[in-house]
Amino acid sequence: MLMSLLLVAAAYLIGSVAFAVLVSRLYGLPDPRSFGSGNPGATNVLRTGRKTAAALTLLGDAAKGAVAVALALWATQLYGLPAWTPAAAALAVFAGHVWPVFFGFRGGKGVATALGILLALNPWLGLACLATWLTVFALGRISSLAALVTAALAPLYAWWIVRDAAVVAALVGLAVLIYWRHKDNIRKLLRGEEAGFGRKT
Repeated sequence: MLMSLLLVAAAYLIGSVAFAVLVSRLYGLPDPRSFGSGNPGATNVLRTGRKTAAALTLLGDAAKGAVAVALALWATQLYGLPAWTPAAAALAVFAGHVWPVFFGFRGGKGVATALGILLALNPWLGLACLATWLTVFALGRISSLAALVTAALAPLYAWWIVRDAAVVAALVGLAVLIYWRHKDNIRKLLRGEEAGFGRKT
């Protein structure tokens, strides 16, 4: 139990590494929390016009989700830890991204981190969610809508592919947090005001 709790705490700390802020500092860009949507994520970094910085942010945010869950899966198998450990680590690394202790608890919306989590939990689960995001985005060109649809379907995919109640519960928790972090986007979607790629607000 103690090792499981330590892994969960480590996952939170890994999630608290805000790549958008660190990459922006590396490239001499403004703090992504100070302009645009105020969200420290790849999309807001892209608003600076530095595609490389945005790509590094995306990869870093996805990688930290994958690393935290992969570490928990490895330790659970090696040391016979409780089966809920990887699912708890998934929630913890996501919470770290949303409320990063190293950056004043001002974090991002967590879509890239969620993708890393899903791929680490089960590659087929991650690919199913990625395919859903790409399909919805291709149809509507609205990234927030793609994220919301994917978040809603992820627990259903997990029930079908993974068949692990702890994982399903964790993904329900992730979906709730994603919807909460996208509450402003949801309001704009309902009003028909949400901007998409190739569209103006």
